[in-house]
Amino acid sequence: MAIQQKLSLMIPGPTPVPEKVLQALSKHPIGHRSKEFQDLVQSTTKNLQWLHQTQNDVLTITGSGTAAMEAGIINTLSRGDKVICGENGKFGERWVKVAKEFGLEVIKIDSEWGIPLDPEEFRKVLEEDKHKEIKAVILTHSETSTGVINDLETISSYIRKHNTALSIVDCVTSLGACNVPVDEWKLDIVASGSQKGYMIPPGLSFISMSQKAWEAAEKSNLPKFYLNLKSYKKSLQSNSNPYTPAVNLVFALDEALKMMREEGLDNIFRRHNKHKLAMSNAVKALNLKLFADEKYLSPSITAIKTEGMDAEEFRKTIKNNFDILLAGGQDHLKGKIFRVGHLGYVNDRDIITVVSAIGNTLLKMRKISAQQVGEALVVVSKYLEEK
Repeated sequence: MAIQQKLSLMIPGPTPVPEKVLQALSKHPIGHRSKEFQDLVQSTTKNLQWLHQTQNDVLTITGSGTAAMEAGIINTLSRGDKVICGENGKFGERWVKVAKEFGLEVIKIDSEWGIPLDPEEFRKVLEEDKHKEIKAVILTHSETSTGVINDLETISSYIRKHNTALSIVDCVTSLGACNVPVDEWKLDIVASGSQKGYMIPPGLSFISMSQKAWEAAEKSNLPKFYLNLKSYKKSLQSNSNPYTPAVNLVFALDEALKMMREEGLDNIFRRHNKHKLAMSNAVKALNLKLFADEKYLSPSITAIKTEGMDAEEFRKTIKNNFDILLAGGQDHLKGKIFRVGHLGYVNDRDIITVVSAIGNTLLKMRKISAQQVGEALVVVSKYLEEK
């Protein structure tokens, strides 16, 4: 088998990396206690606040998005605290496990995979908590395992009305893809990861902390050392880091954030929404079915059912014939769905290419006609032309 030299990542992460970011990544390392690195931290911190639409502290951790989420939990809560966890996919399921691992009492609000969390269930549980025993609400904004986006704006409004509970939100695949106005929605803790909308390789995670979150941190008794956010906050005052950071990833981050600022938030959100619409409507034209309801599709990824064929074999065929990597289903969805990522550094050509590859493969399998492949590309063009 020939070595693949032009693999196209159409998965929810790692996502494609721009050439300018790769060049920044290849720079010779500098000392992480140097003035040059402090200037870099100052620049990236300012741009991270811009991306988060916040005046809050935004801290950078060398670790994955899971590290940022775990940090948010262990820095603000104490053993025995009661929390709500939203679960409607693989990542919501993970936060339930993390919360229980640290001895938290979990109230689970769930829905079937592919169905968004019901904000009214959160409202009901929070309103019934007359003694303010619930200390946090932990949930995933964009549930990558199913291609569903949860109604964070409404859920966060109910958390604010509770007045005691913190919001701890996994925005790993929504930040940099759709609007997450941290200050406007008064989100307390927001976690994200570098290999998603940030357009850089894996290895960094980011966490924004509100004043309310820092106040909660003063009471937290859960164990922490490397992920003790007080250390990160203190070192950030001198544009530094408490431990040795991934210096070259910070070079890449600086370049990626500059690219994002040049494109502008509204244009970034518009591009992701356009690609979501193009992909989801092409799926229907190709005689396939979406896994999630159209009203709740994530701008980052489209999950597609494969009734009558094995999704893993389909993905393998696409990779072997076109050098395009698609994501598979997780847990009980393995072999039943495949997922097309359109997050981060993805352009119109990528969408046209992946739809063509899927259509061509279905045509060879005699699942659809050549006319349907053409119609799907017409549909894609229609949505890509929209400004």
